[in-house]
This record gives sequence, C-alpha cells and structure tokens, in this order.
Amino acid sequence: MNAPTQLQSVPLCHVVKGRTVEGADLEFGPAHARFTTPRLDLNDLVWPRTEAGPAFETPLSEIMDVLVETGAWLGRDPQGLLAQALEYSIRSSPLPAAILERSYAGLPRLFDRKSMEFQLQAELGGADVVDGWREVIDAPSGRRHRIRAFPPRLVHVIAGNSPGVAATTIVRGALIKGLHLIKIPSNDLFTATAILRALSIVAPNHPVSRSFSAAYWRGGDAQVEGMLFRPQFFDKLVAWGGGSTIMNAQKYIGPGFELVAFDPKTSISLIGREAFESDDTLAQVADLAAADSTMVEQQACVSSRFQFVEGTQEQIDRYCALLQQRMGVERPMATAAGRPLPQAMREEIEGLRGMEDYYRVWGDYKGQGVVIRSDEPVEFHPDGRVVNVLPVNSLDEGVRHANVATQTVGVYPPSRKAGLRNALAAMGVQRVVNLGSAGAIEGGLPHDGFMPLHRFVRWVNDEG
Repeated sequence: MNAPTQLQSVPLCHVVKGRTVEGADLEFGPAHARFTTPRLDLNDLVWPRTEAGPAFETPLSEIMDVLVETGAWLGRDPQGLLAQALEYSIRSSPLPAAILERSYAGLPRLFDRKSMEFQLQAELGGADVVDGWREVIDAPSGRRHRIRAFPPRLVHVIAGNSPGVAATTIVRGALIKGLHLIKIPSNDLFTATAILRALSIVAPNHPVSRSFSAAYWRGGDAQVEGMLFRPQFFDKLVAWGGGSTIMNAQKYIGPGFELVAFDPKTSISLIGREAFESDDTLAQVADLAAADSTMVEQQACVSSRFQFVEGTQEQIDRYCALLQQRMGVERPMATAAGRPLPQAMREEIEGLRGMEDYYRVWGDYKGQGVVIRSDEPVEFHPDGRVVNVLPVNSLDEGVRHANVATQTVGVYPPSRKAGLRNALAAMGVQRVVNLGSAGAIEGGLPHDGFMPLHRFVRWVNDEG
C-alpha cells in the first residue's frame, strides 16, 4: 500500500511598508491547506505619530497615475505574481477555481481612473479636500473656515469571500493618502500581497507603496491585536466579516480608536405578480433571480437567500421549479456545478421534505441549487445555493421581513421600487436594485449605509 502523499505548505509572504518579507517561521491552516508565514515584527507594522505618512502631501493626481499603472501591470502580469497568487489561492480558498480565475481577471478594472475620480467627487466632494484645505465661505457667522479630509491611520480586518475586497481596500486607502495595515484573511491569503507587490514594482519606494503593509496573524490573537489595535498607532479599525469578527473588534474600541464596521449582511428579493404575465417573462425573471442568488456561489453579502413572490401557490411553484433550474447555469461569478451541500445543510433540508403540507423542495444536494417554498422563513440560514421562496399577497408583506442586517433588495419589476424604497429604508435596508443587478456594485455610492471614504478620513477644521 502506498503511503499518503504529504501536502506541501504554501508560502505566504508579508508586505511591510512596500517591502516584501519572506520566511517560513510560522505555520497555519488545516491539514489540507497548510501555509507558512514570516515571523511578525509588530514594531515594523506601525508608523510613529511623530512622523507624517509618506503620501500625506503627495498630489492625488500622481497617486491615481500610479494606481492606473498598477492596474495595467496586473492585467499584463509580466512577472507572474498574480498567476502565482491565483495558483496558491486555488489550493487554499473555499471558492471554486473558475470563480477565482474570473475574479482575478477582473481585478485590473478596479483601478480605473474614472471610477476613482467619481469616488472622490461623490464621497468627498472632490480631490481638493484631500490634497489640501478647502475654504468654507458661506458659514452663517460670516467667518471663513478651512477643512481638510486628513489622511488617517487605519488597520483593516478585511473579508476574504471575494478577491475584490483586497483590491477595493487598497484603492480606497491610496485615495485618502492614509497609512494602512491590512490583516490578511485566511480565506483569501494571497490577493492583498500580490497587489501591493505589484504596486511596489510599478512605483519602487513611492510614498503610496510605503503607506501599506499586509500581514497574517490568526484572527482574535490577543497578543497581536492587543498591541496593534491602539490609538497611539491607529485612528480607526475597519472591520469586515461575520458577527464574531465584529464582536472581537469591539473589544478594542475606546476613546481615540473608532470602529468602522462592514457588518455581516444578507439580501432578499421582492418579485411582483407581473412576473407571471407570460411564460417568457417568468423565465426571464427566474434567470434574473438565479443570478442574484448565486453571486460568488452565494458567499457574497449581495446574494439573495429569501425571495418574496406575489402569486398563487400554483404560480409560485412554477417559479420555484424554473428558479432551481436556472441556478445551475454558468455565470461570471457562479459555476454550473457548484459544490455539494455540507451535511448539516442537507439534514436541515431533508427534514423539510417530510412536511409537504408546509414545505416543498426542488433540487438535490449536488451543488447546483436547492429551492424551498414555505409560508414562513426557514429557521436556518440558507447557504451554498439554497433559496427560500415565500408566497405573499403583497410585496409589502415581504418588506416586513427586512431588517438592519438586510443589505441588498432586488425588485421586479423595477417600476415597483419607488413604492417600496422608503419602507425598505425604514426597516434598515441599505440598497435597492433591479432584480438581477445585485452584483453590479458602483464605487462611490454608499456601502452598507455610509460613504466609506468619508468615514475613513479624519475631518479637521481650521476656523476663522
């Protein structure tokens, strides 16, 4: 009998103030996805407050030039950095290889100059308030004041459910000229360092490349976080992720150290009876809803998990069957095959199959998608391409199921949005879109109910 093959640990480098740091001093990860990292030097991961950040006075036009060039470099990948990061990610990420490949191919688009200029204008009123002091001349007192969106010192605990989070964090951080320490997530180990290494190659020793560090430590490690998460080093902690991540972050918040939280979110769909006007219309609506339900294999916050549909039970059962079929379609951010459902989710669903007076289930557990029709929301969290469809007499009934954890609501037909958006906002919803557009996120618009650049910077006044 052959001995089992020993899986080799994947090397993860750190980037510290623009320098690549390699080493295999520490080892982490489960048996099937081990990786090594250099030893942490906490002193090297902070910037003294007695010194201005390298990019504090660098013109934004120059910073955007560097970012655009970095995006173009990533598109060409002449040294194979991105290809290597993709190879290692495929070995360690829970996402299918095809989704990672498409996500990596799309990273250069996040470095678009028009998008960056739009973000600055929409979120801060323009680049001038970052580059210097904007004069305020219409104060009621008649006095003239000056304000600046001053570059902050931020530590980022980012999510790893999509490689785009790392790229978005780096672009936003560069646009506000701040100092940034990125905590590398265990489910996206290689994207942030690959982008920062590319940035340093494009602009060696440039102020913006020296303004970023990215390092891995085990989330919740009090010995590391207790030293780093302090107001003498950073102004704010920007935390993405699940409830445990946010709760852990809150332990360190106090005077002078603020939390900016991208809280855990779920999303829903509201589908009017107009969907049943014809067979063709119903097929189109089912396809749009399936696209929203399978974004990043339903790992993205924008992915719809609960759908409220106006119609008779017969109509809605037709819709459920079509929805389940369309969930198995290959899409930019979803594979045709999906991944088999974990045992715990199978057991939850299997228990519903024997309660046909209350539930009906379409699909199997191979990964292409499962749809559950019920009168009340299921008591478990649908995941792994599982959607709960609920019949309603009016979409207003669906609105009542939204809450502060509801991020995106896809609506069909789009003409119904205007009559629903105020009620949805009152329930706590942050984003209302046309059904099928949940993944079409525009940089520069509010994210989770706030303008990120506006929250990240430190607003300082020079009065009178």
